[in-house]
Amino acid sequence: MRPKLRVWIMFGEDLKFGAGRARLLELIDEMKSLRQAAQALDMSYRNAWGYLRDLEQAAGFKFVERVPGGGPESGMRLTRPAKRFLERYQKFRSAMDATARQQFNRAFARRVSATTRRAPVAKRR
Repeated sequence: MRPKLRVWIMFGEDLKFGAGRARLLELIDEMKSLRQAAQALDMSYRNAWGYLRDLEQAAGFKFVERVPGGGPESGMRLTRPAKRFLERYQKFRSAMDATARQQFNRAFARRVSATTRRAPVAKRR
């Protein structure tokens, strides 16, 4: 048994940022491509681009920028503010997971007290 939390950061009433969207940003940074990142998550390019546009509008800063050039470094990358946001989200998420594990262990740990111990069962002959 283990706990599993779903934690979102809310922008307004409707836009939420959680593990799935964080993974999209990580893949964009890793693959240098929104199209490839969306494909890796079985998400349409249009939905991924729309989500990024909505996220940027809600957060008030750009999350991605195009890198021109046509070479191996071209494509798309996260902006510095986006990288900082993602790092903070990951730190927040790790702390939430650690707290959840700690509270889970407190609530579900096996504690045998003197009053609940059973006397040894005598063997039958």
